[in-house]
Amino acid sequence: MNKNIDQLIQKIKAELGLLLSISFGVFLFVLFFQPFPAINSGFDNDLVFVAGLSGIVLVSMIVVRTIIPWLISENGDSENNSKIYPRYLKGFIIFLISAVAFEFYLRYVGTVSIDFFITFKVVFICLAPPVILNLYDTLTGLRHQNELHLAEKKTMQKQVEKYEEDYLNKYVEFVSENVSENFSLLIAEVVFIRSADNYVEIVFKEGETFKKKLIRNTLKNIELQIRQYSNFLRCHRICIVNIHFVERVIRDNQNHLLVIRGSDEQIPLSRQYLLKLKEAL
Repeated sequence: MNKNIDQLIQKIKAELGLLLSISFGVFLFVLFFQPFPAINSGFDNDLVFVAGLSGIVLVSMIVVRTIIPWLISENGDSENNSKIYPRYLKGFIIFLISAVAFEFYLRYVGTVSIDFFITFKVVFICLAPPVILNLYDTLTGLRHQNELHLAEKKTMQKQVEKYEEDYLNKYVEFVSENVSENFSLLIAEVVFIRSADNYVEIVFKEGETFKKKLIRNTLKNIELQIRQYSNFLRCHRICIVNIHFVERVIRDNQNHLLVIRGSDEQIPLSRQYLLKLKEAL
């Protein structure tokens, strides 16, 4: 319970500056434009009476934006109540409480005779706070979305930089069991790697031509050699593919196949690797 109360206090502190600014704006508006007739409030200082009007707005905003969400929330976090307590409902309740309290305050404290024009002025003044709050919430939401987009953009830029570093500039060395057949290729050249009995067949692209190289090793060992490069993905028990050469996935009866870009070659795709490859593409 103490934790929930602390959350309420923190929420009020977070919004207090905004709410005080709005209520102070109401105070200045009533003070300088004097929308109501001469007030016989009994106060020695009319500033105190006008401060009461702005206080009504302040209290109504605090109650509606912080206390009510806190009360109906299961864990004290009012952000989880957006569906059952939407923003437009908050604005309407603030307007309704403020307008009714204004009328009572003017009538019974200021002894102002309430008529249509007084009511119209009250409605006009009490509409301003929820409208301002709605604009503030909208701008805050847009700013938050923009921050998320910027963070996502930075993440994508890092991924692109990592791809360029791995895919364009680095060599991968394939090591054979007897060490005599070792050779290196640019990662951008390697298309796929396929098991061939006691050998591994490496298909790579040289210019516009697809070429093949056999080295004596197992596919499992080759997979360990290249696992640091994110663009290589196991697609079948006998095959590893460079995902940047995958044009599309097709289905042949009950089997899935990968179509290699720029080639008539089609390599098998196991069901267990299907989802992972789709996510990578």
